[in-house]
Amino acid sequence: MDSSASSGDSMDTLITSPSPSHPANHICVLCRNFYTLGWVTGTGGGVSIKHGPHIFIAPSGVQKELMQPADMFVMEHATRAYLRKPPVLKPSACTPLFLAAFDRGAGCCIHTHSQWAVLVTLLVERDALRQGSSTADLCFEVERIEQIKGIPKARGKEGMLGYYDRLKVPIIPNTAHEEDLTQSLEAAMERYPDTYAVLVLRHGVYVWGDNVQKAKTQAESLDYIFRLAVEMRRLELPWTDQNPN
Repeated sequence: MDSSASSGDSMDTLITSPSPSHPANHICVLCRNFYTLGWVTGTGGGVSIKHGPHIFIAPSGVQKELMQPADMFVMEHATRAYLRKPPVLKPSACTPLFLAAFDRGAGCCIHTHSQWAVLVTLLVERDALRQGSSTADLCFEVERIEQIKGIPKARGKEGMLGYYDRLKVPIIPNTAHEEDLTQSLEAAMERYPDTYAVLVLRHGVYVWGDNVQKAKTQAESLDYIFRLAVEMRRLELPWTDQNPN
């Protein structure tokens, strides 16, 4: 049963803290920063943080640069019950996708509508169509870029990827409704168990990490790599040795 309907002010203690690292405060800061980067314009995108047994989720339809802690939804991870629901706001449509990351051990999940992420998916899709390949299992691949060192190795493996490692980010097809991406996202996670991100064709990217700091670092590193990849293609430079563009 949803325990939030009549929770009133008693549940506001979940989102009230003077600490800037408290999830309700931290999500607001991240959303403002991501807005300046063009990642969450037009109320798009979202951020969610797992803190102990609770999941803090940015709402849907709120301008990210104006978000306040009182706007946060709070869910109990184990039961999927909302402990706190702002009465005039809607839960993020990204919630089922955030939960897919948390169920696999993530501590934070970030969804952006980065233009560079979108452009990379279009370039990979175009390559597949030109080659007569299936677009059902697309994947962005790049190697020998220094910023790849900002991405961890697979869960359970120590350290970060190296300069000579190949970074692979799966791409799933977009859908009319965000929540309908969940099954494809989970399937991509199974096919690419080493990945910490999934691109969505013509849409954006989901990035997750063991904690907020790691997820943010990985999102920044990936966006740098996506932008570089677009510029490399413009200059007719290959992303990989084995698969020249």
